[in-house]
Amino acid sequence: MSDPNTPNTNASVLVVDDHAAARRSVADVLSCAGYAVEQCASAVEALAHVKRAEPDVVVTDLQMPGMNGLEFIQELTRRRHACQVLMMTAHASVQTAVDAMRIGAFDYIEKPFDVDRLEASVARAVSRRGLAEAASDAPRVIGDSPAMRRLMEQIRLIAPTDETVLICGESGVGKELIAQTLHSLSRRAAGPLVGVNCPVLSEQLAESELFGHKKGAFTGADADRVGRFEAAQGGAILLDEVTEISPQLQAKLLRVLQERVFEKVGSSEPTPLDARVVAATNRRLEDEVRAGRFREDLYYRLAVVPIDAPPLRDRGEDVLLLADHFAGQAAARLQRQRVVSDSARDLLMSYSWPGNVRELQNIITRACVLAESDQIEADLICPWLAEESIRSHEAAAGGFPTLAHQTSADRTLAEIEREVILATLSRNDGHRARTAAALGIGVRTLSGKLRDYGVPPGEKQLARSA
Repeated sequence: MSDPNTPNTNASVLVVDDHAAARRSVADVLSCAGYAVEQCASAVEALAHVKRAEPDVVVTDLQMPGMNGLEFIQELTRRRHACQVLMMTAHASVQTAVDAMRIGAFDYIEKPFDVDRLEASVARAVSRRGLAEAASDAPRVIGDSPAMRRLMEQIRLIAPTDETVLICGESGVGKELIAQTLHSLSRRAAGPLVGVNCPVLSEQLAESELFGHKKGAFTGADADRVGRFEAAQGGAILLDEVTEISPQLQAKLLRVLQERVFEKVGSSEPTPLDARVVAATNRRLEDEVRAGRFREDLYYRLAVVPIDAPPLRDRGEDVLLLADHFAGQAAARLQRQRVVSDSARDLLMSYSWPGNVRELQNIITRACVLAESDQIEADLICPWLAEESIRSHEAAAGGFPTLAHQTSADRTLAEIEREVILATLSRNDGHRARTAAALGIGVRTLSGKLRDYGVPPGEKQLARSA
């Protein structure tokens, strides 16, 4: 990964300041650093310039006649320009800095400016601009419901800060994706986002996994090891399902959050923490604290900025947006056209989605694999929907009968699952990794089910289930 503080000599910077001497001073520094620099004497002039040729970075003064720096940033945001903005002012205040960051500024620099600080900030802004352009292919939060609009606004406000974030929500709502989005919009986006799946941390090696160890720290420690916190330096660390860590590890994590340092196993030398901490859980931490399973002081350290991820049942027609998105992804992998039919869309909207977005993605992916035409029809989806979760429909509205009416014949859900798995394996020529990906399950889970079905390892030709 390139150093985010190294200038990109192909990058362009626009300097906006009504004072000519101050404007030239900034421009000269950045020109010497290798940037292509343009200058404007007012925000109005700068808006016209950005419309003609959008720069990678805008460095603007705060106090300007006509339209001030904050109003200028707001207008750039309203017009959906992607350039990163640095605010400079001799009239520094905490509130002004907060206001600038809240409305979209990437960074805030006081006058008289420090040359190294200015160059480093512009370099990071250029790196952030490049990441933003590359993000079109990256995972992103999808939704236009009021609940998701509130969530995205919250993410936008939180992202520029370094505060610890706690993401709460049911399984399958997309907590990891929210963390990825938060990180991609942060000033640390050029750094790594290191994930830790807390439930799989072994009691014996959890501390070494998180903080690393020195050679000889314990039996089997034949070399120094970099822990997850060290790997996250310069970026962020995601502690997924944080309620699953042991009481001993909770105490260690509390110290890291309190003192912003960590120590490798076998070392007494503290390492300063330079990473944002994001935690996620599908449980109510307040309940875990009351039950004595989670430290109250750690809860308050983690929940500095809480984010509640809404369940899919509260997101209205986001279900259809997501269904179309997942169908498009599956169609691209399968190299076939796949469209969710009107009948299937009605059924999807009638379901309460206890498994949330993950359940929807798995069902749409399976349907795309098994569909014999371009259209994904309701009868292909219905067998996978839990009977108790289908909301009742009025017959006059043409609603679908419940699952009990459609699948109670002679087939159990286990039989349907077996048929789907074997058919998908056959369509993928016995390739287990591709089959697992198409079904949205792990290869180990798939292998276990195939073993139950009597399919030998490496078997290529499968008879379709009767």
